[in-house]
Amino acid sequence: MSVSVRTVAFDDLPGLAGEDLGVSAWHEVTQEQVQLFADATGDHQWIHVDVERARGGPFGAPIAHGFLTLSLYPVLIDEIVAIEGCGLIVNYGLNKVRFPAPVPVGSMLRLQLTLTAAEGRPDGSVEAIFALTFEVQGGSKPVCVAESVLRYLPPSGD
Repeated sequence: MSVSVRTVAFDDLPGLAGEDLGVSAWHEVTQEQVQLFADATGDHQWIHVDVERARGGPFGAPIAHGFLTLSLYPVLIDEIVAIEGCGLIVNYGLNKVRFPAPVPVGSMLRLQLTLTAAEGRPDGSVEAIFALTFEVQGGSKPVCVAESVLRYLPPSGD
């Protein structure tokens, strides 16, 4: 399935609160990604990086780190929505994060995105709260659900 990026003007963002913005394309989660993430974070737990041992483990295969799944958010959101006319986007944090199901290495992952709230702030920025739902193809429940808070700042005039 090919996806189409929705373009939204910075000033129009608050008016979209409550809207489903769409879904990303499917992306394969590879063992190489898992290994690179393990190396970057120091989390080398065998269920992620020891392929042979993981096959005999509780998930029947190696699985991606939950935080690796969550960290794919920036690349996936860019496939769903583009905000035009902002000068900078700042990751302000997360309100809720859960990992209800594992992500087996080799599975296909995508993001469903909903803008749950967006408000203009006195400094001219817009604070947006997105509901993130990550799913694997053929899965019976989400693999990650989270609320992300982003601040969109207006152009600085540079």
